[in-house]
Amino acid sequence: MASTPPPQHEFEIPPMPHLPTPSGSRHRGSFGSSFSFGPQPLVDSYLEANSSTYSNNHSIALDPNRSILHASPLRSSPRRNRKPKDSINRPHPLANDTTGIFQHSDDDADDEDEYEWGMVDRMRLWRHDALMQHLYETAAFWGDKIVSWTNDPNDAFWLAQTYFMQHQYSRAERLLTRPFPTLAPKHPSTPPLNLTNGDVSTAVAKGKGKERDTLPLAIPIPRLPLDPAGMFEGTQDPHEIISRLVDMSVACRYLAAQCQVRQGNWSDATEMLGEANPFRDLEQDRAAVPDIDGGIKIEASMCHLRGLLMLKLNRGDQAKNCFMEALALDVKCYDAFEQLVSGEMMTPEEEWEFVQGLAYASQTPQDAAFIQLIYTTRLRKYKHAEEHALTRQRLVEEYGLGDNPDVLFSFADALYANFRWSDCFVITSRILGLVAIHNSTTPLHIACMYHLKHLHSKLFILAHEMVDREPENPISWYAVGVWYLSSGKWAQARQYFSKTSLMDPRFGPAWIAFAHTFAMEGEHDHAVTAYSTCARMFTGSHLPLMFVGMEQITLSNHEQADEALNASYSMCDGDPLLMNERGVMAYNRGDYMEAANLFQRALDLAEVTQSSQQSWTTTYVNLGTCHRKLKQYEQAKEAYQKVLILDPRHSLALGFLGLVHHLTNDLDQAIALSVDPTNGYILELLNMALESAANYGLHEYRPIIGPEQFKIQAARLKEKFIRLKPESKDLFEFYINAATRGVPKGSLSAPPESMNVE
Repeated sequence: MASTPPPQHEFEIPPMPHLPTPSGSRHRGSFGSSFSFGPQPLVDSYLEANSSTYSNNHSIALDPNRSILHASPLRSSPRRNRKPKDSINRPHPLANDTTGIFQHSDDDADDEDEYEWGMVDRMRLWRHDALMQHLYETAAFWGDKIVSWTNDPNDAFWLAQTYFMQHQYSRAERLLTRPFPTLAPKHPSTPPLNLTNGDVSTAVAKGKGKERDTLPLAIPIPRLPLDPAGMFEGTQDPHEIISRLVDMSVACRYLAAQCQVRQGNWSDATEMLGEANPFRDLEQDRAAVPDIDGGIKIEASMCHLRGLLMLKLNRGDQAKNCFMEALALDVKCYDAFEQLVSGEMMTPEEEWEFVQGLAYASQTPQDAAFIQLIYTTRLRKYKHAEEHALTRQRLVEEYGLGDNPDVLFSFADALYANFRWSDCFVITSRILGLVAIHNSTTPLHIACMYHLKHLHSKLFILAHEMVDREPENPISWYAVGVWYLSSGKWAQARQYFSKTSLMDPRFGPAWIAFAHTFAMEGEHDHAVTAYSTCARMFTGSHLPLMFVGMEQITLSNHEQADEALNASYSMCDGDPLLMNERGVMAYNRGDYMEAANLFQRALDLAEVTQSSQQSWTTTYVNLGTCHRKLKQYEQAKEAYQKVLILDPRHSLALGFLGLVHHLTNDLDQAIALSVDPTNGYILELLNMALESAANYGLHEYRPIIGPEQFKIQAARLKEKFIRLKPESKDLFEFYINAATRGVPKGSLSAPPESMNVE
């Protein structure tokens, strides 16, 4: 099974001119320049550090090609390993983890062998352990004391992280935007103690029963005085001495922007990050530059956050570009990929080309194949069916992910796209049996329960359980809305779909279902408006425009329907349902040949995707009708008979097949196939067939059937006809008697007016 080769060209980040900032004209050495608005000073510092002839350890804090791994509580300090002391209780390796966000000078390494643990080191250990054990109040309590003693930017960063985890966003932002020394101070291992007569000293034990030496303690670095507005106030010249954390570290600026986003300060966060990536023009091909520490580039994280800001500001195109840039800079940034795919910001073909063209090999040479495969499984399944099947097979056989929820979701998504509700429900049930909540799978699971009518009662139970268990999850209220939709309670369903979209404006199924309620209620104008709103929000999805076209067909606005369906087709040419609707429009225009071609193409696409044939009976009926209009009666019979194979009691197919038999002068078959007594059109066709049989004379068929068989068939037809239309009993007997006598065609006298059947 051959797969489609990936595009030859990789995604390239478009160049953008340098963006001026309000601080661009000020010299960086001034105190005012350190309180700049945009991120340009960080870029300037990074360029200056890399272009200088001497080694600048502080530049690592400005490098966007690194993560925050060295500052993670799970990693030890990047300093050289210290020699363990000869003591029974060996120190914890995380106790002095203060580096990584800001690089200390090499002078600290000279005292490594002489280093003794003090109170500050122990408190750093407490802080890290508290963070790992989710004791954020404890971490903040001890972290605040550490910052008061050390005034170290690294300790301040971790205190800000603690505030962020406590949802104290304004407090964290204030800490990140206050001034700190630009050079990290020497770390006191023990806080200063105010002893009598001003003598500052401490006793350090060298061992049990040994003498105690008195060592002078490092004088703490006082915090810089600030006014109530958070600005520096002092008389000394602060040139090249102090700066804000956000101007000293990319990680601090990113964290400050996160705090502003959580507070809803979109404009401030955009100013903090910049309207565009400020590091974009530093190198020719930044997408090919691997992360220097094996983590996720903080530059990619900043691009992702910038994309979220663009969504908040209703700048959808810029948001898409930011997410694409984040993923191009670092293929491991899954959040950006999730926003692109779940938000349907790109068309299916654009998704495929973009994901297959990412720089996997240059960024993650050892894991490139796996990342590409796992991303491919999340793409939409309208095209590249063989490639998707091969991808899932490799993940199961080569990587052993046959029971992984994300891989199973790919199977379920493919089945749902092919209208195989029952099979999809089996897999989604398996996924939800493995994990309680899987946000990608749950909407599919709910939709399958809606389509399978015998599961509506279980849908009611599921919705109640989800609301009780996770009332803050918008999918829970979406399930409630779907249950009301299945019960035909349109107003209540709209209420809960509206609540879902308010909780998560980017949850597409709620917007589509909200519009469906209007369509099912017969409010087609309101449905068109709702579908159009959804189309503006999810620019890469063809479904809203297709539904707009379907509603315009119902309203007989054929010109608008053509426009919407053609726009949908330009975005996705692999959806069989869309082909069916375009065939309906061609039929309405009287172009029966084009309509027949489109219906046949829809069936071909459905066969390629191995979808449930039961779902396409209507398309087979439409195809047969087009062939009948073109007087291609044999092809029409084949289409109608295909429907009867799938559904032997399909009344419409039986009636149309009887009409084809009537048109080919097979009157006995035409009469026998008229089985729907509630359909006025079928009754009219039955009357026409009976009248034609009387006019032509059933005696022409006597060589085929004997007199006794003819009488039996006539009695059956009489009984059936009288049961359907008792008032026409005399008319039926008149026709049968005339046919039995063998009256030539056209010689029958006209029946009385009261017996005429139209």
